Amino acid sequence: MPSTLTIEQLAYQTLQKGKAAFSLAHKTLAGRIGSLFYPAPEGKYRRVPDEAIDIARQRLDRVLETDWNDVDRGIYPASLLFDDAWQDFLSSYPMVWLDMPLIWDRLHREEYRDFATNIDTEGYPKYYLRNFHYQTDGYLSDRSADIYDLQVELLFNGAADAMRRRVLAPLKAGLQAFTDVPPKDIRVLDVACGTGRTLRFLRGMLPKAALFGMDLSPAYLRKATQLLSAVPGNLPQLLQGNAEELPYRDSYFHGVTCVFTFHELPPTARSRIIRECFRVLQPGGVFVICDSLQKDDVPELEPMMHNFQTAFHEPYFIDYIRDDITERMTDAGFVDVAIETHFMSKYWIARKP
Repeated sequence: MPSTLTIEQLAYQTLQKGKAAFSLAHKTLAGRIGSLFYPAPEGKYRRVPDEAIDIARQRLDRVLETDWNDVDRGIYPASLLFDDAWQDFLSSYPMVWLDMPLIWDRLHREEYRDFATNIDTEGYPKYYLRNFHYQTDGYLSDRSADIYDLQVELLFNGAADAMRRRVLAPLKAGLQAFTDVPPKDIRVLDVACGTGRTLRFLRGMLPKAALFGMDLSPAYLRKATQLLSAVPGNLPQLLQGNAEELPYRDSYFHGVTCVFTFHELPPTARSRIIRECFRVLQPGGVFVICDSLQKDDVPELEPMMHNFQTAFHEPYFIDYIRDDITERMTDAGFVDVAIETHFMSKYWIARKP
């Protein structure tokens, strides 16, 4: 970032450094305690070289710089930089620790289909009925939804929201194809919207647009309703459903986003969702995917990717990091596919002709 800092820039840097330091301390402590009770078998995890750690730190610094630069360019307001999951820290953090012994136990037993008896598992795809990250009840309980955002921020050293916001600039640029459409008539869908974090950022950038979100989890949609209702503005329309069969008519949306979803899907589901996103987009519409880095993007970080899929029960991750998402998009009909990477995430930006 520039050497001459504004008060807002300094506040943002201070906030992010604080989150990064806390996340590192949390993961170090949690790792040590967990290993006391459930030591990992020899060779289960790969050693992460110092070079990889340095590269990850540099990439973290760059994504935060890009985050501020997008504010400076007028892509979205600076207020979005301070609208983060850590606002619920005091209530959520103790719950994160309460869930950890259960996570460690599932990891030790390699138990990933552990749901409370009151959880209704009917009607969901088989690939979805898992304890992703070994978290309690997977994505199907209010408890899970209450702590998910903080868990992800801790995982990514306080930069998960900064990575989510990287979909905003390409989406806004893509929507320039519809300059003849009044802002209130622009329609944007966030697929697998979860707790609504991306929708909050979309609303901050496009306050007049009609926003839509859909997700498989009723619990996460309840959390999204709570979080989105807590700030002024038009509420997005939320709907429970499977993204493999989007419940919207053809050519309805001007833009579609999908964040942190594809690595948790089997390959056939990835293709179906991409085709559905193509179907519901208007000609000229823009589709932006955000997900994990893939195997060859930053080869030095491959040990981190290995450890992630091992520690967090990500059964489709190895396939995902080798998958040609660009080919899946062009097969569906998308054109002008562009790729970006920021910190630990990768982005595909494409247009429907």
